[in-house]
Amino acid sequence: MRVGRQTKGRKGKGVTVVTGVPVGQADLEKLARDLKKKCGSGGTVRDGVIEIQGEHRDKLVEELGRRGYTAKRSGG
Repeated sequence: MRVGRQTKGRKGKGVTVVTGVPVGQADLEKLARDLKKKCGSGGTVRDGVIEIQGEHRDKLVEELGRRGYTAKRSGG
């Protein structure tokens, strides 16, 4: 599982993306909802990827680790 940052196609606005989550669609939506609440930010699930608005990589890696997932930061 990777946690990175993207701005491509978003008019320069950055989002934190979580890719490679090994769960089904329903669980992915629930996980995304919980992570958005944790960050106090909006976001969506698109094509099996969780997108959270803003820069939250460290917070998300920590939270996913607490939930038992192995997550790594990707990107700069």
